[in-house]
Amino acid sequence: MAEDDVTLTGAVKPKLVAAKQAWARDGRLLTGDTSGHNRLPPGQTLVQDWPVLDLGVQPTVPVAAATLAIDGLVGMPRTLDWATLQAMPRQAWVNDIHCVTQWSRYDNTWEGVPLPALLALAQPGPEARFVAMESHDGYTTNLPLADLDRDDAFLAFSWDGKPLERQHGGPMRLVVPHLYLWKSPKWIKRLTLTAEDRPGFWEVRGYHHRGDPWAEERYG
Repeated sequence: MAEDDVTLTGAVKPKLVAAKQAWARDGRLLTGDTSGHNRLPPGQTLVQDWPVLDLGVQPTVPVAAATLAIDGLVGMPRTLDWATLQAMPRQAWVNDIHCVTQWSRYDNTWEGVPLPALLALAQPGPEARFVAMESHDGYTTNLPLADLDRDDAFLAFSWDGKPLERQHGGPMRLVVPHLYLWKSPKWIKRLTLTAEDRPGFWEVRGYHHRGDPWAEERYG
C-alpha cells in the first residue's frame, strides 16, 4: 500500500476557515495576561472530553500506508514505514494539551516515539532551523526545529491505552504539548527541514508562527 491507498472523507469547510480567520483579525480570546505560568494558560477553559477539530477532511490511512518522510536539509533523507516506526523503542508520556479554540485537557496518556530519535535518523544539517510539516489531509504547519527536537515532543500511536482513533489523527500524529495543538498535526506524513520559515495553513491566515499558550501566541 502507498499514498494511493489513503482515502479522504469530507471537504474543507470554508465557513469554518473564514470564522477562524476572523478570530485572528479580532484577537478573539486574548486576555493580555501573560504574567504567570499556571497549569491552565490564559484564556483557556478546562474540558473533560476531547473535542474533534479538523478542516472538514478526515483521511483514512491504513497502517500499511502510514509512513513518515523526513527530508529537506538532512544528511540522510528517510521514509520510515509503519513496521520501522513500530520497531523503534517506545516511550510513554502524560501531558496537558491546549487548543487555540480555547479548550485545554489535562493528563493525557500517550505512547509513541520521541521526535529527537526520528530526526537523528535523518541527520539534520547545520543550516536546518525550521520544519515544515504536512499531513494526509493537505494540512500544513511550521515550527522552529528546536521545538520538535526535544524529549517531550513525539510521534504518537496510542492515547489512553488504545490505538489512536482516526478522528484524533490515527494511526499516528505529532504531539508538541508545550505549544497550541494546531502545531501538533494529525495524520502526519512529512517533515521537511528548512533554513527559512515556511508558514502553514493557519499561519498564512493570521495565526502565530510558534504558538506558546502561556505567551498567548494565538495570532501574529
